[in-house]
Amino acid sequence: MGANERRSSDVAVRGVAVGPQARCAHYDSARDIVAIKFPCCGAFYACFRCHRARAGHAATPWPVARFDEQAVRCGACASTFSIRTYLDTEPQCPRCGAAFNPGCAHHRDRYFER
Repeated sequence: MGANERRSSDVAVRGVAVGPQARCAHYDSARDIVAIKFPCCGAFYACFRCHRARAGHAATPWPVARFDEQAVRCGACASTFSIRTYLDTEPQCPRCGAAFNPGCAHHRDRYFER
């Protein structure tokens, strides 16, 4: 595993200075604990900026038709759940209740089609 990855459970979260709960150099508040799998490469990244810095290719957003895929990971409990679940619930983990950053909604289009 490289210096720009953090493995928790069986999922490696990639990015820049990724911490144990998927916080990164770009987003490091107590609520920045979501990692998202990118459909272009199948890898989890801490944020879109981490993907831009490390992936070596352009990111593509998830198409609506694939919103049932398990592509969102909670850094607090390491559970993975569907995009639809992530988008349809309050900004918190549906499994453990850990609070997610509500500001992530401002970047929705970088991850998910509308």
